[in-house]
Amino acid sequence: MSSNAESKIAELKAQLKQLNIEYSKIKDIPAEQRADFGKKLNLEKQKLMAEIAAAEEAAAEVDVEALDITAPCDINGEMPEFLAADSGSKHPLMTELDRVADIYRSMGFDVVESRQLDDEFHMFDSLNFAPGHPARDNFDTFRTEEGYIPPAHTSTMQNRVLQRFKYKLDQGENIAVAIPGRVYRNEDLDATHEHTFYQCEGVYVSKDCTLGNMLGILREFFEKYYGQKLNIATQPGYFPFTEPSLEFKIEKPACIGGKKGDFLEMLGCGMIHPNVLKQAGIDPTKYQGFAWGGGIDRLVMLRYQLSDVRFFESAKLDFLKEFSC
Repeated sequence: MSSNAESKIAELKAQLKQLNIEYSKIKDIPAEQRADFGKKLNLEKQKLMAEIAAAEEAAAEVDVEALDITAPCDINGEMPEFLAADSGSKHPLMTELDRVADIYRSMGFDVVESRQLDDEFHMFDSLNFAPGHPARDNFDTFRTEEGYIPPAHTSTMQNRVLQRFKYKLDQGENIAVAIPGRVYRNEDLDATHEHTFYQCEGVYVSKDCTLGNMLGILREFFEKYYGQKLNIATQPGYFPFTEPSLEFKIEKPACIGGKKGDFLEMLGCGMIHPNVLKQAGIDPTKYQGFAWGGGIDRLVMLRYQLSDVRFFESAKLDFLKEFSC
């Protein structure tokens, strides 16, 4: 606040104080004159209070300088002080994403990052979702005004990676790609559900691969991730882009208190539907494949015995510091 503004406000408040003293004189005025005298005092007081309020508001507005967003950056000017880089640490989800990618690379998979904004074709049409099919409701998510979709699953990348790597089939090789990425869901949030989380997709195509090959790959991945031998189990599932479709389970690892026969559902999987292969320009009469997708957040929760998935997106420093190194 400027000195001129302060002086003006102080002067007005002094006048108000003097006016309040005048109220004490009402008792000495003849009864027939008191009403007019009091009315004049009240009007004068209201006027002074309005002037004080206006002066204070004007002073407050002067203190805040509008930011000129069109002003050029002065690269030679003084730079703001930033926190030292060594005071930060890697987010636990990023650490585990790297761990997951490294395991798949060690198994011969290419790793391709998913997108964070996609379209109707890759979200539904390329994955054998029929127009108007109720299965689309299970993957309903946010949309932009332009019609783009923050993907609800990393399966939106299947068509892209199949087209990108189908040259390997012509060379007599197999397509093997792991696709980690962030996904978005219209979820009611609680300790086990979050609207933003991470998944990892797996896609494998060859001339003669089978469900048995897929189960072997998944079992190998989870055993490497948890560092112990694991029993696995499956149950029937439904996804428009795989046929048959399965829910894949692992026996709860001992490192997190698991007991024999105690199984946990970890991901959905199945043989890639022929229509999905056709959409990518791959002949389903010559080639077949399998795919799977599961959450990274759940892996990390189990590995570190965390109770609430919302911690990952909460920016709670006391939580993140537990993973700093």
